[in-house]
Amino acid sequence: MLPQKIDSHTAKELRKILRKLNITHPRVTIDFNHDTVELEEANEYSVEDLLQSAGALSSERLKELKDEIGRLREDWD
Repeated sequence: MLPQKIDSHTAKELRKILRKLNITHPRVTIDFNHDTVELEEANEYSVEDLLQSAGALSSERLKELKDEIGRLREDWD
């Protein structure tokens, strides 16, 4: 893939659009043929980011899921 430079105004506008979709990773690849956004090194996302991107969750449910994920991670280690 060949990188192409864009002006700073366009970059800011694209960041705003992606932020509205809860995409804050600094490096993404947008595939307009498949309507997808690929994140490089997605493992840098926090549990909160992943759960929030899955849909709107109440703060109580978010806490429950974070606790459960924490327990599962302990089990895997």
